[in-house]
Amino acid sequence: MRVNSPSTGLHARALDLKAGPKTLLHNVSLELNPGEVGALLGPNGAGKSTLLSLMAGLKSPSQGDIFIDGERLDSQALPQMAQRRAFLPQDTLVAFDFTAREVVELGRYPHRSNPSRNEADIVEAAMRMTESWHLADQRLAWLSGGERLRVQLARVLAQIWEPRPDGKSRWLLLDEPTAALDLQHQHGVLETVRDWANRQQVGALMVLHDLNLALRYTDRVWVLEQGRMVAAGPVREVLDGSMLSSVWNVCSNEVRDAKGIPQIITTGKVR
Repeated sequence: MRVNSPSTGLHARALDLKAGPKTLLHNVSLELNPGEVGALLGPNGAGKSTLLSLMAGLKSPSQGDIFIDGERLDSQALPQMAQRRAFLPQDTLVAFDFTAREVVELGRYPHRSNPSRNEADIVEAAMRMTESWHLADQRLAWLSGGERLRVQLARVLAQIWEPRPDGKSRWLLLDEPTAALDLQHQHGVLETVRDWANRQQVGALMVLHDLNLALRYTDRVWVLEQGRMVAAGPVREVLDGSMLSSVWNVCSNEVRDAKGIPQIITTGKVR
């Protein structure tokens, strides 16, 4: 169903989600354009992963609507949606004894009825981009948590690797993609996601906890607190000392690195 909204983009309007008597999300809205990188921020239990699962179509809101390219998300068939929306959850356990390459190949499953001429090349390219190609023939169970996460990131990149022949937008949804990574690979993964999303005009929406990573690698942020949206906008306008004090209950100072990118230094709890 077409609505009076922009022809492209990911839009959530006035989402509520209830679980029995408990309200998990209340009146939450967001808009993200293709090629932009956005982050859902907030303290533990704020509703970030819950909101991301709604945007991925894994749960249905109690009220409100989600649109992709002006069409309601719940009106679109999941097999077709899987060709243009890839989701990386926090829990990426694999039940079978697959190699890393076989896991990434699973990302191409939605395209099995109309495979690309470049299927093998896509898998290799995605693994090289995430610095996991050298792990291709190793069993996933043998890998470290950080290595497994990079393999799973390659899988979701491979899933939406090529532009759509119908011109429809593509979306990458990532739930805490840096959680199992060391400092070097945290920056490497987010730089890869940002650069690939910008270059390919893929919209990327992720849950992050590290505010400095959000400042460096995202365009827009949405701050949640107890299931409510308390701030939204360009990342460098939203994240300031007042916001950290009111939402995270910490004191902070802002400095800038050699490239002029702001960084937040927390100095303790608000007393």
